[in-house]
Amino acid sequence: MSSIIKVDTIQDQNGNNIINENANTVTIGKAGDSINVASGSLKDASGNIIVSKSGTTVTLGASGDTVSVASGATFIGGGIIWQSVQTTGFTAVAGNGYPCNTTSAGFTVTLPATPSAGDQIQLVDYAGTFDTNRLLINPNGNKIEGGTDNLQLDGEREGATLTYIDSTQGWLATSGINEGTDALSPETYSIDFLVIAGGGGGGAYGGGGGAGGYRTSTQALIPGTTITVTVGDGGAGSTSMSNKGTSGSNSSISATGLTTITSAGGGGGGSYSNGTGESGGSGGGGGGDGGSDHPGGTGNTPSTAPSQGNNGGNGSASSPNYGCGGGGGAGGIGVNATGTTGGNGGVGTASSITGSSVTRAGGGGGGSQGGTAGTGSNGGGNGTNFNSTGSSATVNTGSGGGGGGFGGSPAGAGHGGAGGKGVVILSMPLAKFSGTTTGSPTESDDGTTKVLIFNGTGSYTA
Repeated sequence: MSSIIKVDTIQDQNGNNIINENANTVTIGKAGDSINVASGSLKDASGNIIVSKSGTTVTLGASGDTVSVASGATFIGGGIIWQSVQTTGFTAVAGNGYPCNTTSAGFTVTLPATPSAGDQIQLVDYAGTFDTNRLLINPNGNKIEGGTDNLQLDGEREGATLTYIDSTQGWLATSGINEGTDALSPETYSIDFLVIAGGGGGGAYGGGGGAGGYRTSTQALIPGTTITVTVGDGGAGSTSMSNKGTSGSNSSISATGLTTITSAGGGGGGSYSNGTGESGGSGGGGGGDGGSDHPGGTGNTPSTAPSQGNNGGNGSASSPNYGCGGGGGAGGIGVNATGTTGGNGGVGTASSITGSSVTRAGGGGGGSQGGTAGTGSNGGGNGTNFNSTGSSATVNTGSGGGGGGFGGSPAGAGHGGAGGKGVVILSMPLAKFSGTTTGSPTESDDGTTKVLIFNGTGSYTA
């Protein structure tokens, strides 16, 4: 039978309190002491258990009590109490350790709302999947490492001990495994990108210009990362029947830790005597003269998956009057010329990245001699007939310029139209928008999502 001692205070031979109860607060030990509890139980004068042990479980205090340890005292064998494996979000309790399994999906650990100095929580990667599905840590109105942002564990087999210090620094990582320089990483956030290159220029008595390459991407970035944005210019229309329209310039996004996305400029349209359309994001339309059907340029050059554009249409060799091919578009091929009828430009592609659906990157229409000129699509320039200059594409759509009609007289007639300049658009959570940009992008938001439209080269720091 175990002994029961009913006391309010137990002192050592020097008169120092070893165990003291005051109301519902039990204090064990004094500064510098080590405390070890053997089997049995210890009760106060009212019969309430102060310390008990059953098997390997030691219980301090009774239900409703506040158990405190004198400043500087330590427990022999004390430490973190490990919990069952966690697979969904939860609120952590100080003094506990949590193996976290993010195999199916990442989730959030919410730290205690009212921590005290010295509180500790341990987190560890149970299945080695933090690098695939991160564990997010929410400070719950307090701080982690001096900041109020969520942080994350994102390394394979990573783990950390978090200790609450004070209201200035909050929780600090006081130990960690596989953590590199710091166990805790800033929380990433996702940005949607639309990258459209400059459209190709139309040919003189030639094919319509191809649309600039059209690419989309969604990527997660670490705050502080600077994204460089390059917006390609549209190509010039041809001013000579010997020269093709100029191809558009590339647009791109790039940053450390970001997969670079480059959209290729649209191909220039073929001309009267240099008839093959240029290849590019979308291909330029083929020109037309007697003797051969000039092919349109090849789209999706260089090749991307999914495809960034389509082929241009072929020109016609129907003597004595000729039609020219339409430029390829992001959403469809350029139409072939038929006899003296120029081909229409290939259709563009719609995106709702700005909050409403807008179709961009259409091909330019092919020119004609004596027939019907092709029509540009979705910002692409229209082709023209005798001695007329093809129309230019709409700026910042990445569409192709229209092909010119036969360039006889007056001087300067029959030139191709210019391709439209490209555009790069970013969309992100408004709450994560840093406000740091260069290049004066157009900004808008709907209360939850921030949109940046870059009509020229610039940058955004995440």
